Amino acid sequence: MDKETQPPAASSHPRHHAVPPYLLAAMAACDGAWEAPESMREIISSQPTLDKADGPVSVTRTRIATRARQTMLLDQALLHERSTAHQKLTWLIEPTGRLNRIISDAQGVEITPGTLIRSEGQKPSADIDVNRAYDGLGHVYGFLADLFKRNSLDGSGLVLRGTVHYGEHYDNAFWDGTQMVMGDGDGEIFNSFTSSLSVIAHELGHGLLQYTTNLQYQGQSGALNESIADVFGALVEQFVAGDDAAHASWLIGKGLFTKAVTGVALRSMIEPGTAYNDSILGKDPQPATMAEYVKTTEDNGGVHLNSGIPNRAFALFAKALGGNAWETAGSLWFNVIATRTLPENADFATFAEQTLLQARRDHGAGSAVESALKQAWDTVGVVPRLKENDDE
Repeated sequence: MDKETQPPAASSHPRHHAVPPYLLAAMAACDGAWEAPESMREIISSQPTLDKADGPVSVTRTRIATRARQTMLLDQALLHERSTAHQKLTWLIEPTGRLNRIISDAQGVEITPGTLIRSEGQKPSADIDVNRAYDGLGHVYGFLADLFKRNSLDGSGLVLRGTVHYGEHYDNAFWDGTQMVMGDGDGEIFNSFTSSLSVIAHELGHGLLQYTTNLQYQGQSGALNESIADVFGALVEQFVAGDDAAHASWLIGKGLFTKAVTGVALRSMIEPGTAYNDSILGKDPQPATMAEYVKTTEDNGGVHLNSGIPNRAFALFAKALGGNAWETAGSLWFNVIATRTLPENADFATFAEQTLLQARRDHGAGSAVESALKQAWDTVGVVPRLKENDDE
């Protein structure tokens, strides 16, 4: 290696989780022994309980609730405590443009990075989770390199690190500011978190934002942070599968739920609020328009909930354009964050304004691209602060 750098301390960045806290809360409350915080009750109060649900229940409620509580408590504790050991490590940067992946195994313990299992160029492991993580990181690197000529998340060849088998039956995956971490799932609600490329790419999308427009993780700017990561996750998955905008599922976390769950994914970008409707998890509470915007103090002001609004705007925009979503629509979104002109506390209206200005710069004022984008924002009820004579 030609260069060593110190990454931002992990404790200075929030842990970005694939499974939102409102979904974990529904799981933790499923045996009736756990009471959700006051500010969370409004989100889950309308969701059906097990006692009212129709049909057989094929999972053990107490076991699910216990695991969900453990996951929530662990996440809350580590938010404030993110191991100072990370701050003392020297993390290597590969500046030559070569893909460099390192996959480690936490072996069921809540530690990172764990034991090194597979590094760049080594043969596949006997462990499917190691190989899926390795491949997933490679797909993200290839997407950035091919589409945006970007050398890894930071543009300077950042080593892509992943830890698998984190914790015991851990029901989540996250980006901790330095690497990707994946739990095995409980096998009853969730499969292994290496099983979804959109989830892997979503979490690495938070890493990309960390090195471009590091949107504040609160309220609407936090929801944009989550939404842009969802866009990135969906685009990587579509790019690898070769799905155009019309035929893509627009699902985040497809295949992550076990067959016991009545649902298809964690989130639907094209139809927020429809990803699941399950006796334990309840109904997907994501809003699809500003008229349904959720005001809450939980989840940093509803960052995983209200992200459904800009998610839908992007999906509608991409479908209106036709062809591959990662080309015109994806490039426009990427250019907005890569130029670093977006305020870190941007709200939806500010982001919409910046995307429209970017459309004018890339395609000209009054273009079909700008018209499709205006229509998408209008459909979800976001009004950009854009004057007709704005051209910069």
